[in-house]
Amino acid sequence: MDDLPIRWRRGFSRVAAGDWPHSDSWSRVMAATKVLIVDDEPQARRALRIALIARGFEVTDARSGEQALESLRHETPDVILLDLKMPGIGGIETCRSIRECSEVPIIIVSARKTQQEKVEALESGADDYVTKPLGIEELVARIHAVIRRPSVGAHVRIVRLESVEIDLESHEVKRGENIDHLTSKEFKLLYYFLQNAGKVVSHRRLLQAAWGPDYGNEVEYLRVFINQLRKKIEPDPSRPKYILTAPSSGYRFALSAKALGKS
Repeated sequence: MDDLPIRWRRGFSRVAAGDWPHSDSWSRVMAATKVLIVDDEPQARRALRIALIARGFEVTDARSGEQALESLRHETPDVILLDLKMPGIGGIETCRSIRECSEVPIIIVSARKTQQEKVEALESGADDYVTKPLGIEELVARIHAVIRRPSVGAHVRIVRLESVEIDLESHEVKRGENIDHLTSKEFKLLYYFLQNAGKVVSHRRLLQAAWGPDYGNEVEYLRVFINQLRKKIEPDPSRPKYILTAPSSGYRFALSAKALGKS
């Protein structure tokens, strides 16, 4: 397990001492947010717990992937902070196992920085990937971003794409008798596509819509999630009809008026 970075230790020491710049808006948004920390390093878990509790989060932790999966059988958090390098079930396998039973947002927190490892984590079902060292303010902002979901207009609930039916309230995707669920990031991307149906949307705009204003160049992240979204909503993902690639610029959502149903 990676040692806790000095930058984290310093930041968390200030939090433990009560030196934290609170804001009313953050307190209101985060007061009821439940975070599950999954990390085999006791010091890392303790430091994160202190910092997040000081910000109004409700925090539980698990020292292994196995313990995290057992915890999810009894309680569902709002977001999971998951380390990759753990004994037993590693972070990637834990992420895949969580996705088999839950769509709770998952943020990978790791010192591993290679593009291949980041893509593997995202393909395993993670919603975001942050590398150590990072400031606690950035981590809180990432948590805020993954749990924030766009509101759906009251007049539109169901989107039909041939044999695929998407429920914008439950985030369920029905294909015949099969039901799948959209993750937080997949839903944000889909919702942004719906808001901009027929228009070419740049990579930067899609990244910022789903991940926040600090993103814009992580095109490989976007490709991973676009592929996952296509697998869930396209009648034939290998020959997409709705999420179309605009070469060198972005994507276009080809949606007809008939696709929109009434609630």
